[in-house]
Amino acid sequence: MEAPGEAGTVPGPPRGASLPPPAMPTAALRLLCGVVVPAAMLCAEPLPRVAFPSGDPRRILTRFSQENVSHYDIFLLGEGEEELYVGARDRVLALAVGAPGTIHAKASITWGPTAEKTSECAFKKKSQETECFNFIRVLVALNQTHLYVCGTYAFSPACTYIHLENFTLVSSGKSQPFLDGKGQCPFDPQHTYTALLVDGELYAGTMNNFQGNEPIISRSLGSRTLLKTDAFLRWLSADAAFVASFSIPNDDKVYFFFEETADEFDFFERLLVPRVARVCKSDVGGDKVLQKKWTTFLKAQLVCSQPGRFPFNVIHHAFALPRRDGSGGADFYAVFTSQWQAGRAGSAAVCVYSQEALEEVFEGKYKELNKESSRWTVYSGPNISPRPGSCSMGPSSDKALTFMKDHFLMDGKVAPTQGRPLLVKTDVKYTRIAVDETRGVLGAVYRVMFLATVEGFLHKAVELPAGPHIVESIQLFGTPEPVKNLLLAPGKGILYIGYSGGILQVPLANCSQHRSCAECVLARDPYCAWNIARSSCQPTRAASGDNGWLQDIEEGSPAAVCHRGRSLAMPHTHGVHEGPPVERLSPSLNAVVRLACPRHSALATYSWQQPGGWGGSALLPNHTLVVIVRRGTAGTYTCLATENGYTWPVARYHLQDPLGATPQDGPAQEGLSWDTPVAPGGPRSYWPQFVTVTVLLAVTLAAAGALALAAYCEQLKAKSKVQGCSVPHSPPGRHREKAPLNGGAPAGEEERGGSPACCLQLDGDNGPGDSTGTARLPVTA
Repeated sequence: MEAPGEAGTVPGPPRGASLPPPAMPTAALRLLCGVVVPAAMLCAEPLPRVAFPSGDPRRILTRFSQENVSHYDIFLLGEGEEELYVGARDRVLALAVGAPGTIHAKASITWGPTAEKTSECAFKKKSQETECFNFIRVLVALNQTHLYVCGTYAFSPACTYIHLENFTLVSSGKSQPFLDGKGQCPFDPQHTYTALLVDGELYAGTMNNFQGNEPIISRSLGSRTLLKTDAFLRWLSADAAFVASFSIPNDDKVYFFFEETADEFDFFERLLVPRVARVCKSDVGGDKVLQKKWTTFLKAQLVCSQPGRFPFNVIHHAFALPRRDGSGGADFYAVFTSQWQAGRAGSAAVCVYSQEALEEVFEGKYKELNKESSRWTVYSGPNISPRPGSCSMGPSSDKALTFMKDHFLMDGKVAPTQGRPLLVKTDVKYTRIAVDETRGVLGAVYRVMFLATVEGFLHKAVELPAGPHIVESIQLFGTPEPVKNLLLAPGKGILYIGYSGGILQVPLANCSQHRSCAECVLARDPYCAWNIARSSCQPTRAASGDNGWLQDIEEGSPAAVCHRGRSLAMPHTHGVHEGPPVERLSPSLNAVVRLACPRHSALATYSWQQPGGWGGSALLPNHTLVVIVRRGTAGTYTCLATENGYTWPVARYHLQDPLGATPQDGPAQEGLSWDTPVAPGGPRSYWPQFVTVTVLLAVTLAAAGALALAAYCEQLKAKSKVQGCSVPHSPPGRHREKAPLNGGAPAGEEERGGSPACCLQLDGDNGPGDSTGTARLPVTA
């Protein structure tokens, strides 16, 4: 006999007892948290206040392209921001961009691979249509007279110099016209890369071989020894992908941002980790240990995560913004996505890291690989002097250099500012970022982020204490296409965008679209402010102080700025013009009039004010008001927008009375109704409703009668095909069955006392002379 509760029959609750609610499984609880928490965060995500579709005349973009030129990937802005050098496929361009809104080609260099190199590329199983070209990947200003340029050169990286005076290539020799670009430029144009010129020396992060499995951080050019990472010691994973590199003014280090597969984590699948690496500018390599290798190379993990979401562990680009407040240092902005995307297009995040946070991790504890367990653990041994990886290390510090071979990974992780992402956006994938600092009319400094997406959109977002505010979203192309490069020209107030088909010049400020002080203030665009003297929204680059300029970036309150606390009904101060002009319409009687309500802001709610009187109206999903012109519909119709607690008119229409009577604009009524309004206290006539119901009832009865008549006719047709007939005789020699097997009456009795047998004619009308042989089936009537 089995004990209760053990294997076998499980005892149930007593009869009549209620079952307790089942406990939620842990997996289901985690799933619920993973769904509910992101949904709540989604509601709090910032939305672009204004969205401009491609070709919108309200957002003017200057485009440049040349025939048979593609992949405008690399930008270099000349001193004074008068010239823009562009590296494309098989081409280097010099463009004149001195005047905003204009881009002119000054000179062009065609630098493609030779026929021999193209043939070798095709022999290596590479495509002659898409890969065997010279994609420019490095373009830096070597000095006042020369540029240094490198390209993939049909999977044989090459470098050369460009003479700026006549904009021509400088040959390095007759036997070898170009320099070897291995270690400075990738072989494959699809591989990521980064390059930076510091004090005449080129710091590069790229792939060092044709197979694309040997990443390298190198320093070349100049008079010092060439340095690079050690591939044998696996300082970098084989799939490392570099996205950016920076040198901060008054700092002796160079930083590289990249991603790679993490070796320190033991997971069942490949885990990507964003990294930041650091080398010292004073590094000269070791005398005996780590000869011609970096002796100060250290790397650490970047963290960009948010509760309730997958971690953002795939880095796409980074931007360094040096501080101008005199404190020194810089802040690093980086855009991420997640390796485990959820949703249609996943999510993107922007995280900010201070230089102090990076240095704190690099001055912390090291990780080391335990060779017995093959696991990474924290180094707990004695301290070594000088500190390994510091810029004070000398080339003869053999003990510290030997330690550096296996202790290049830091134990600490670099956390973002405030411990969370600055911006998280769903259903978008940011590919590039650029950050600008601008000063408001009151002297405050604001940071504006320009974020490019993989589908060809540009988001402009201002960083505020309460969270980022996305000022606008611009669709750059008619068809989805990724943005390849962003370059700021803050002196000209221009952003240059590179893509496969050309270059775009985007003004940072777009103030002319704001027609009133309220809209100018609500935009919260640091580049724009309301000019009282001109009664228009103007770029702040022309502002010399707060006198005569109105702006409120933190709060965006027109009531506090434009009206100084006054309401719309009171006179405006400073001569500020508010509200659109009234558009007068004279429709005919019973005409259908559509009154559009311009959607100036996606953050606003819209409503209509319509005059009292007779008439019907309807509101479409796009806030367009449809009015059927009848007696009493004349008057003024106003579309109101409410944003940030402030209400202002965005459209006004005045409908003339079709009968010529003077309209009486009574108190405005908000909201819409299909019922016909009547004067308060007046008699109401139900004659229109009575006529409508009567007509509908008559139509319904007529339709029902027609259906009944049609059914009766069908029954008559069916009966006309049924004819009476006698029971067929049995064949000779066969006796008739006396009693049927089913227990019914005999056939004779049925013929004598029952209903006569009939036959149903299936085809035609067979008379006595018909010999068609049509079948007749016996049917009991």
